[in-house]
Amino acid sequence: MTHARLTQGDISRQLIALSAPLLMGNILQQLYNTVDAVIVGRFVGDIAFGAVGVAGSVMNLFLFLISGGCDGAGALLSQFYGAGERETFRREFCLSGLFGAGASLVLTLLGLLALEPLLVLLRTPAGVAAYAASYLRIIFLGFPAAFAYHLSSCVLRAVGNTQAALYFLALSMGANLGLDLLLVPRLEVAGAALATVLAQAIAAGLCMGYLRLCFPELMFRRTDMVLDLPLLERTAKFSSVTALHMCNLYIGKLLVQGAVNSLGDEAIVAFTAATRVEGFANSFGDSGAAAVAVFVGQNTGAGEEGRVREGFWRGQRLLLAFGVVMSLIMIAGAEPCLRLVLPAGSASGQGPAVGYLRLVACFYVFNFLGSGQAGCFRGRGRADLPVIGATGHISLRVALSFLLAPRMGLPAVALATGLGWIGVVTFWDLMMRRELAGAGK
Repeated sequence: MTHARLTQGDISRQLIALSAPLLMGNILQQLYNTVDAVIVGRFVGDIAFGAVGVAGSVMNLFLFLISGGCDGAGALLSQFYGAGERETFRREFCLSGLFGAGASLVLTLLGLLALEPLLVLLRTPAGVAAYAASYLRIIFLGFPAAFAYHLSSCVLRAVGNTQAALYFLALSMGANLGLDLLLVPRLEVAGAALATVLAQAIAAGLCMGYLRLCFPELMFRRTDMVLDLPLLERTAKFSSVTALHMCNLYIGKLLVQGAVNSLGDEAIVAFTAATRVEGFANSFGDSGAAAVAVFVGQNTGAGEEGRVREGFWRGQRLLLAFGVVMSLIMIAGAEPCLRLVLPAGSASGQGPAVGYLRLVACFYVFNFLGSGQAGCFRGRGRADLPVIGATGHISLRVALSFLLAPRMGLPAVALATGLGWIGVVTFWDLMMRRELAGAGK
Protein backbone atom coordinates (compact mmCIF):
# COMPACT_ATOMS: atom_id res chain seq x y z
CA MET A 1 0.00 0.00 0.00
CA THR A 2 1.60 3.26 -1.17
CA HIS A 3 -1.23 5.63 -0.29
CA ALA A 4 -4.33 4.61 1.67
CA ARG A 5 -7.45 6.74 1.75
CA LEU A 6 -9.18 5.44 4.86
CA THR A 7 -12.31 7.59 4.49
CA GLN A 8 -14.14 4.93 2.46
CA GLY A 9 -14.07 1.15 2.15
CA ASP A 10 -14.19 -1.81 4.53
CA ILE A 11 -13.18 -0.62 8.01
CA SER A 12 -12.08 -3.95 9.49
CA ARG A 13 -9.96 -4.81 6.48
CA GLN A 14 -8.32 -1.37 6.58
CA LEU A 15 -7.51 -1.65 10.29
CA ILE A 16 -5.94 -5.08 9.79
CA ALA A 17 -3.99 -3.86 6.75
CA LEU A 18 -2.65 -0.96 8.81
CA SER A 19 -1.95 -3.05 11.91
CA ALA A 20 -0.02 -5.93 10.35
CA PRO A 21 3.04 -3.95 9.15
CA LEU A 22 2.97 -1.86 12.33
CA LEU A 23 3.00 -5.05 14.39
CA MET A 24 5.98 -6.43 12.51
CA GLY A 25 7.72 -3.08 12.90
CA ASN A 26 7.11 -3.03 16.65
CA ILE A 27 8.41 -6.57 16.97
CA LEU A 28 11.53 -5.61 15.03
CA GLN A 29 11.94 -2.57 17.30
CA GLN A 30 11.80 -4.88 20.32
CA LEU A 31 14.39 -7.12 18.65
CA TYR A 32 16.59 -4.04 18.30
CA ASN A 33 16.59 -3.62 22.08
CA THR A 34 16.65 -7.31 22.94
CA VAL A 35 19.51 -8.24 20.61
CA ASP A 36 21.75 -5.69 22.34
CA ALA A 37 20.97 -7.10 25.78
CA VAL A 38 21.26 -10.77 24.77
CA ILE A 39 24.58 -10.36 22.94
CA VAL A 40 25.99 -8.26 25.78
CA GLY A 41 24.88 -10.93 28.26
CA ARG A 42 26.53 -13.69 26.24
CA PHE A 43 29.83 -11.89 25.63
CA VAL A 44 30.21 -9.71 28.75
CA GLY A 45 28.09 -11.23 31.55
CA ASP A 46 25.13 -10.84 33.91
CA ILE A 47 26.06 -7.41 35.29
CA ALA A 48 26.44 -5.93 31.82
CA PHE A 49 23.11 -7.54 30.80
CA GLY A 50 21.38 -5.87 33.74
CA ALA A 51 23.12 -2.58 32.91
CA VAL A 52 21.59 -2.57 29.42
CA GLY A 53 18.19 -2.95 31.08
CA VAL A 54 18.81 -0.01 33.42
CA ALA A 55 20.16 2.02 30.50
CA GLY A 56 17.05 1.15 28.51
CA SER A 57 14.81 2.70 31.17
CA VAL A 58 16.78 5.96 31.01
CA MET A 59 17.14 5.89 27.21
CA ASN A 60 13.43 5.32 26.64
CA LEU A 61 12.53 8.35 28.72
CA PHE A 62 14.33 10.53 26.17
CA LEU A 63 13.51 8.49 23.06
CA PHE A 64 9.81 8.53 23.83
CA LEU A 65 9.90 12.29 24.16
CA ILE A 66 11.18 12.24 20.58
CA SER A 67 8.75 9.61 19.29
CA GLY A 68 5.85 11.15 21.22
CA GLY A 69 6.50 14.52 19.62
CA CYS A 70 6.64 12.84 16.20
CA ASP A 71 3.40 10.97 16.90
CA GLY A 72 1.73 14.28 17.71
CA ALA A 73 2.86 15.77 14.41
CA GLY A 74 1.83 12.53 12.68
CA ALA A 75 -1.73 12.82 14.00
CA LEU A 76 -1.99 16.33 12.53
CA LEU A 77 -0.49 15.11 9.25
CA SER A 78 -3.09 12.33 9.00
CA GLN A 79 -5.88 14.89 9.51
CA PHE A 80 -4.45 17.17 6.81
CA TYR A 81 -4.08 14.21 4.45
CA GLY A 82 -7.65 13.07 5.11
CA ALA A 83 -8.91 16.59 4.43
CA GLY A 84 -6.90 16.80 1.17
CA GLU A 85 -4.86 19.79 2.40
CA ARG A 86 -1.55 18.99 0.69
CA GLU A 87 0.05 22.42 1.14
CA THR A 88 -0.69 22.42 4.86
CA PHE A 89 0.66 18.85 5.02
CA ARG A 90 3.99 19.96 3.52
CA ARG A 91 4.25 22.97 5.82
CA GLU A 92 3.57 20.76 8.82
CA PHE A 93 6.26 18.31 7.68
CA CYS A 94 8.75 21.18 7.31
CA LEU A 95 7.99 22.77 10.70
CA SER A 96 8.10 19.41 12.47
CA GLY A 97 11.44 18.57 10.88
CA LEU A 98 13.16 21.87 11.69
CA PHE A 99 11.98 22.29 15.24
CA GLY A 100 12.17 18.58 16.04
CA ALA A 101 15.80 18.46 14.92
CA GLY A 102 16.59 21.32 17.28
CA ALA A 103 14.74 19.59 20.11
CA SER A 104 16.70 16.36 19.56
CA LEU A 105 19.98 18.26 19.92
CA VAL A 106 18.75 19.83 23.16
CA LEU A 107 17.79 16.38 24.47
CA THR A 108 21.26 15.10 23.61
CA LEU A 109 22.84 17.82 25.73
CA LEU A 110 20.38 17.32 28.60
CA GLY A 111 20.95 13.58 28.56
CA LEU A 112 24.71 13.91 28.78
CA LEU A 113 24.46 16.42 31.63
CA ALA A 114 21.86 14.45 33.61
CA LEU A 115 23.33 10.98 33.07
CA GLU A 116 25.25 10.40 36.29
CA PRO A 117 22.69 12.10 38.60
CA LEU A 118 19.95 9.94 37.06
CA LEU A 119 21.84 6.72 37.71
CA VAL A 120 22.42 7.79 41.32
CA LEU A 121 18.73 8.70 41.69
CA LEU A 122 17.80 5.22 40.45
CA ARG A 123 19.94 3.62 43.19
CA THR A 124 21.96 1.83 40.52
CA PRO A 125 24.71 -0.43 41.96
CA ALA A 126 28.21 0.82 41.12
CA GLY A 127 29.16 -2.06 38.82
CA VAL A 128 25.93 -1.76 36.85
CA ALA A 129 26.17 2.05 36.69
CA ALA A 130 29.58 2.01 35.00
CA TYR A 131 28.32 -0.14 32.14
CA ALA A 132 25.04 1.79 31.86
CA ALA A 133 26.84 5.14 31.60
CA SER A 134 29.12 3.82 28.85
CA TYR A 135 26.08 2.66 26.85
CA LEU A 136 24.00 5.82 27.34
CA ARG A 137 26.65 8.36 26.33
CA ILE A 138 26.72 6.90 22.82
CA ILE A 139 22.94 6.50 22.61
CA PHE A 140 22.42 10.17 23.52
CA LEU A 141 24.73 11.27 20.71
CA GLY A 142 22.56 9.32 18.27
CA PHE A 143 19.30 11.14 19.06
CA PRO A 144 19.24 13.17 15.78
CA ALA A 145 19.24 9.90 13.80
CA ALA A 146 16.45 8.54 16.01
CA PHE A 147 14.40 11.69 15.37
CA ALA A 148 14.87 11.48 11.59
CA TYR A 149 13.66 7.88 11.56
CA HIS A 150 10.63 8.49 13.79
CA LEU A 151 9.47 11.57 11.87
CA SER A 152 9.81 9.95 8.44
CA SER A 153 7.98 6.81 9.59
CA CYS A 154 5.19 8.98 11.07
CA VAL A 155 4.82 10.75 7.70
CA LEU A 156 4.47 7.38 5.98
CA ARG A 157 1.88 6.21 8.53
CA ALA A 158 -0.09 9.44 8.11
CA VAL A 159 -0.73 8.63 4.45
CA GLY A 160 -1.61 5.01 5.27
CA ASN A 161 1.71 3.47 4.20
CA THR A 162 2.82 1.26 7.08
CA GLN A 163 4.88 -1.17 5.00
CA ALA A 164 7.86 0.86 3.77
CA ALA A 165 9.14 1.78 7.24
CA LEU A 166 8.85 -1.91 8.18
CA TYR A 167 11.11 -2.98 5.31
CA PHE A 168 13.72 -0.36 6.19
CA LEU A 169 13.57 -1.27 9.88
CA ALA A 170 14.15 -4.92 8.94
CA LEU A 171 17.25 -3.97 6.96
CA SER A 172 18.61 -1.88 9.81
CA MET A 173 17.81 -4.70 12.25
CA GLY A 174 20.06 -6.98 10.21
CA ALA A 175 22.75 -4.31 10.27
CA ASN A 176 22.34 -3.96 14.04
CA LEU A 177 22.81 -7.69 14.58
CA GLY A 178 25.92 -7.79 12.41
CA LEU A 179 27.41 -4.72 14.08
CA ASP A 180 26.65 -6.13 17.55
CA LEU A 181 28.53 -9.33 16.77
CA LEU A 182 31.43 -7.30 15.38
CA LEU A 183 31.66 -4.58 18.05
CA VAL A 184 30.51 -6.08 21.38
CA PRO A 185 33.45 -8.54 21.72
CA ARG A 186 35.82 -5.59 21.20
CA LEU A 187 34.05 -2.65 22.89
CA GLU A 188 31.68 -4.50 25.28
CA VAL A 189 28.59 -2.42 26.21
CA ALA A 190 29.76 0.61 24.23
CA GLY A 191 29.87 -1.56 21.10
CA ALA A 192 26.18 -2.45 21.50
CA ALA A 193 25.26 1.23 21.78
CA LEU A 194 27.32 2.16 18.74
CA ALA A 195 25.69 -0.64 16.72
CA THR A 196 22.22 0.65 17.65
CA VAL A 197 23.00 4.24 16.64
CA LEU A 198 24.57 3.25 13.30
CA ALA A 199 21.66 0.94 12.45
CA GLN A 200 19.10 3.62 13.29
CA ALA A 201 20.94 6.09 11.05
CA ILE A 202 20.63 3.54 8.23
CA ALA A 203 16.85 3.26 8.81
CA ALA A 204 16.49 7.06 8.85
CA GLY A 205 18.42 7.47 5.60
CA LEU A 206 16.36 4.80 3.84
CA CYS A 207 13.03 6.28 4.99
CA MET A 208 13.94 9.82 3.96
CA GLY A 209 15.23 8.63 0.59
CA TYR A 210 12.03 6.66 -0.02
CA LEU A 211 9.87 9.68 0.82
CA ARG A 212 11.80 11.87 -1.60
CA LEU A 213 11.66 9.27 -4.38
CA CYS A 214 8.09 7.97 -4.05
CA PHE A 215 6.19 10.86 -2.45
CA PRO A 216 7.59 14.00 -4.12
CA GLU A 217 4.21 15.75 -3.82
CA LEU A 218 4.38 15.43 -0.02
CA MET A 219 7.99 16.58 0.41
CA PHE A 220 8.24 20.20 1.50
CA ARG A 221 9.66 22.73 -0.98
CA ARG A 222 11.21 26.16 -0.68
CA THR A 223 7.77 27.76 -0.88
CA ASP A 224 6.67 25.65 2.11
CA MET A 225 9.54 26.89 4.30
CA VAL A 226 7.59 29.73 5.87
CA LEU A 227 7.06 30.60 9.51
CA ASP A 228 3.37 29.76 9.79
CA LEU A 229 2.87 30.85 13.40
CA PRO A 230 -0.68 29.48 13.89
CA LEU A 231 0.42 26.10 12.50
CA LEU A 232 3.61 26.17 14.57
CA GLU A 233 1.62 26.93 17.71
CA ARG A 234 -0.80 24.10 16.98
CA THR A 235 2.06 21.70 16.24
CA ALA A 236 4.01 22.68 19.34
CA LYS A 237 0.94 22.31 21.54
CA PHE A 238 -0.14 18.96 20.15
CA SER A 239 3.34 17.45 19.89
CA SER A 240 4.33 18.60 23.37
CA VAL A 241 1.18 17.13 24.90
CA THR A 242 1.69 13.82 23.08
CA ALA A 243 5.37 13.80 24.09
CA LEU A 244 4.33 14.54 27.68
CA HIS A 245 2.01 11.54 27.58
CA MET A 246 4.85 9.26 26.46
CA CYS A 247 7.24 10.92 28.90
CA ASN A 248 4.84 10.33 31.79
CA LEU A 249 4.78 6.63 30.97
CA TYR A 250 8.56 6.39 30.96
CA ILE A 251 9.12 8.58 33.99
CA GLY A 252 6.94 6.04 35.73
CA LYS A 253 8.96 3.15 34.30
CA LEU A 254 12.13 4.92 35.34
CA LEU A 255 10.85 5.29 38.91
CA VAL A 256 9.71 1.66 38.92
CA GLN A 257 13.25 0.74 37.81
CA GLY A 258 14.44 2.52 40.96
CA ALA A 259 12.20 0.28 43.08
CA VAL A 260 13.60 -2.78 41.30
CA ASN A 261 17.21 -1.60 41.68
CA SER A 262 16.74 -1.45 45.45
CA LEU A 263 16.11 -5.22 45.42
CA GLY A 264 19.65 -6.00 44.17
CA ASP A 265 21.49 -7.37 41.14
CA GLU A 266 19.39 -10.54 40.81
CA ALA A 267 16.15 -8.55 40.62
CA ILE A 268 17.70 -6.18 38.05
CA VAL A 269 18.66 -9.12 35.80
CA ALA A 270 15.21 -10.72 36.22
CA PHE A 271 13.35 -7.46 35.49
CA THR A 272 15.51 -6.76 32.45
CA ALA A 273 14.73 -10.20 31.01
CA ALA A 274 11.01 -10.00 31.85
CA THR A 275 10.53 -6.56 30.31
CA ARG A 276 12.34 -7.67 27.14
CA VAL A 277 9.84 -10.52 26.75
CA GLU A 278 6.92 -8.30 27.75
CA GLY A 279 7.89 -5.79 25.08
CA PHE A 280 7.09 -8.33 22.36
CA ALA A 281 3.62 -8.93 23.83
CA ASN A 282 2.96 -5.20 24.08
CA SER A 283 3.83 -4.82 20.39
CA PHE A 284 0.36 -6.16 19.55
CA GLY A 285 -1.37 -3.48 21.59
CA ASP A 286 0.90 -0.70 20.35
CA SER A 287 0.38 -1.60 16.68
CA GLY A 288 -3.40 -1.77 17.03
CA ALA A 289 -3.42 1.59 18.79
CA ALA A 290 -1.29 3.22 16.08
CA ALA A 291 -3.64 1.87 13.39
CA VAL A 292 -6.65 3.29 15.23
CA ALA A 293 -4.91 6.68 15.55
CA VAL A 294 -4.22 6.88 11.79
CA PHE A 295 -7.72 5.71 10.87
CA VAL A 296 -9.45 8.08 13.27
CA GLY A 297 -7.17 10.96 12.24
CA GLN A 298 -7.93 10.67 8.52
CA ASN A 299 -11.68 10.30 9.09
CA THR A 300 -11.79 13.14 11.60
CA GLY A 301 -10.05 15.37 9.05
CA ALA A 302 -12.58 14.33 6.39
CA GLY A 303 -15.56 14.87 8.71
CA GLU A 304 -16.56 11.18 8.58
CA GLU A 305 -17.81 10.93 12.17
CA GLY A 306 -19.73 7.71 11.62
CA ARG A 307 -16.58 5.95 10.43
CA VAL A 308 -14.67 7.35 13.41
CA ARG A 309 -17.10 5.74 15.83
CA GLU A 310 -17.31 2.43 13.97
CA GLY A 311 -13.55 2.29 13.45
CA PHE A 312 -12.85 2.81 17.14
CA TRP A 313 -15.16 0.03 18.32
CA ARG A 314 -13.93 -2.42 15.69
CA GLY A 315 -10.38 -1.58 16.71
CA GLN A 316 -11.24 -2.29 20.34
CA ARG A 317 -12.61 -5.72 19.42
CA LEU A 318 -9.36 -6.47 17.57
CA LEU A 319 -7.29 -5.34 20.57
CA LEU A 320 -9.46 -7.37 22.96
CA ALA A 321 -8.68 -10.50 20.94
CA PHE A 322 -4.97 -9.63 20.92
CA GLY A 323 -5.05 -9.16 24.70
CA VAL A 324 -6.66 -12.53 25.44
CA VAL A 325 -4.32 -14.45 23.13
CA MET A 326 -1.16 -12.76 24.45
CA SER A 327 -2.21 -13.34 28.06
CA LEU A 328 -2.53 -17.08 27.42
CA ILE A 329 0.78 -17.23 25.54
CA MET A 330 2.69 -15.36 28.25
CA ILE A 331 1.21 -17.40 31.11
CA ALA A 332 1.97 -20.72 29.37
CA GLY A 333 5.26 -19.76 27.73
CA ALA A 334 6.98 -17.53 30.29
CA GLU A 335 9.81 -19.97 31.09
CA PRO A 336 10.90 -20.87 27.53
CA CYS A 337 10.64 -17.23 26.46
CA LEU A 338 12.87 -16.11 29.32
CA ARG A 339 15.48 -18.76 28.52
CA LEU A 340 15.93 -17.08 25.14
CA VAL A 341 16.96 -13.74 26.64
CA LEU A 342 18.61 -14.53 29.99
CA PRO A 343 22.41 -14.84 29.92
CA ALA A 344 23.69 -18.42 29.81
CA GLY A 345 23.93 -19.89 33.31
CA SER A 346 21.79 -17.15 34.86
CA ALA A 347 19.25 -19.44 36.51
CA SER A 348 18.89 -17.30 39.65
CA GLY A 349 16.92 -14.58 37.90
CA GLN A 350 14.47 -16.89 36.12
CA GLY A 351 12.12 -17.57 39.06
CA PRO A 352 11.32 -13.90 39.84
CA ALA A 353 11.05 -13.11 36.12
CA VAL A 354 8.55 -15.95 35.54
CA GLY A 355 6.44 -14.76 38.48
CA TYR A 356 6.43 -11.22 37.12
CA LEU A 357 5.43 -12.23 33.57
CA ARG A 358 2.63 -14.57 34.60
CA LEU A 359 1.06 -12.03 36.92
CA VAL A 360 1.30 -9.02 34.60
CA ALA A 361 -0.10 -11.11 31.71
CA CYS A 362 -3.37 -11.47 33.62
CA PHE A 363 -3.95 -7.73 33.01
CA TYR A 364 -3.02 -7.53 29.29
CA VAL A 365 -6.64 -7.07 28.17
CA PHE A 366 -6.79 -3.77 30.07
CA ASN A 367 -3.41 -2.70 28.68
CA PHE A 368 -4.46 -3.32 25.08
CA LEU A 369 -7.89 -1.69 25.42
CA GLY A 370 -6.24 1.35 27.01
CA SER A 371 -3.80 1.59 24.10
CA GLY A 372 -6.73 1.70 21.66
CA GLN A 373 -8.44 4.43 23.68
CA ALA A 374 -5.26 6.55 23.72
CA GLY A 375 -4.83 6.05 19.96
CA CYS A 376 -8.37 7.25 19.29
CA PHE A 377 -7.91 10.34 21.47
CA ARG A 378 -4.72 11.23 19.57
CA GLY A 379 -6.47 10.80 16.22
CA ARG A 380 -9.29 13.07 17.42
CA GLY A 381 -6.85 15.76 18.48
CA ARG A 382 -7.56 15.21 22.21
CA ALA A 383 -4.00 14.53 23.33
CA ASP A 384 -4.79 16.03 26.74
CA LEU A 385 -6.83 13.01 27.84
CA PRO A 386 -4.01 10.46 27.36
CA VAL A 387 -1.76 12.71 29.47
CA ILE A 388 -4.28 12.94 32.31
CA GLY A 389 -4.93 9.21 32.28
CA ALA A 390 -1.27 8.24 32.03
CA THR A 391 -0.38 10.52 34.94
CA GLY A 392 -2.92 8.78 37.17
CA HIS A 393 -1.79 5.35 35.98
CA ILE A 394 1.86 6.07 36.61
CA SER A 395 1.26 7.63 40.02
CA LEU A 396 -0.60 4.53 41.20
CA ARG A 397 1.94 2.16 39.64
CA VAL A 398 4.96 3.84 41.21
CA ALA A 399 3.37 4.24 44.65
CA LEU A 400 2.30 0.59 44.82
CA SER A 401 5.68 -0.64 43.50
CA PHE A 402 7.63 1.13 46.24
CA LEU A 403 5.06 0.14 48.87
CA LEU A 404 4.84 -3.55 48.02
CA ALA A 405 8.25 -4.44 46.50
CA PRO A 406 10.10 -4.81 49.85
CA ARG A 407 7.55 -7.46 50.90
CA MET A 408 6.55 -9.11 47.61
CA GLY A 409 9.64 -8.62 45.47
CA LEU A 410 9.29 -8.38 41.68
CA PRO A 411 5.64 -9.60 41.50
CA ALA A 412 4.68 -6.38 43.32
CA VAL A 413 5.69 -4.40 40.23
CA ALA A 414 3.46 -6.61 38.05
CA LEU A 415 0.49 -6.18 40.40
CA ALA A 416 0.99 -2.41 40.56
CA THR A 417 1.16 -2.24 36.76
CA GLY A 418 -2.06 -4.20 36.33
CA LEU A 419 -4.03 -2.15 38.85
CA GLY A 420 -2.82 1.01 37.12
CA TRP A 421 -4.12 -0.28 33.77
CA ILE A 422 -7.55 -1.03 35.24
CA GLY A 423 -7.78 2.49 36.67
CA VAL A 424 -6.79 4.30 33.47
CA VAL A 425 -9.07 2.20 31.22
CA THR A 426 -12.03 2.99 33.47
CA PHE A 427 -11.30 6.73 33.28
CA TRP A 428 -10.71 6.72 29.51
CA ASP A 429 -13.89 4.70 28.91
CA LEU A 430 -15.98 7.42 30.56
CA MET A 431 -14.21 10.12 28.53
CA MET A 432 -14.47 8.13 25.27
CA ARG A 433 -18.22 7.65 25.52
CA ARG A 434 -18.59 11.40 25.96
CA GLU A 435 -16.14 12.17 23.11
CA LEU A 436 -17.93 9.90 20.63
CA ALA A 437 -21.48 10.59 21.83
CA GLY A 438 -22.26 12.68 18.76
CA ALA A 439 -20.30 10.63 16.23
CA GLY A 440 -22.31 8.73 13.69
CA LYS A 441 -25.53 10.61 14.45
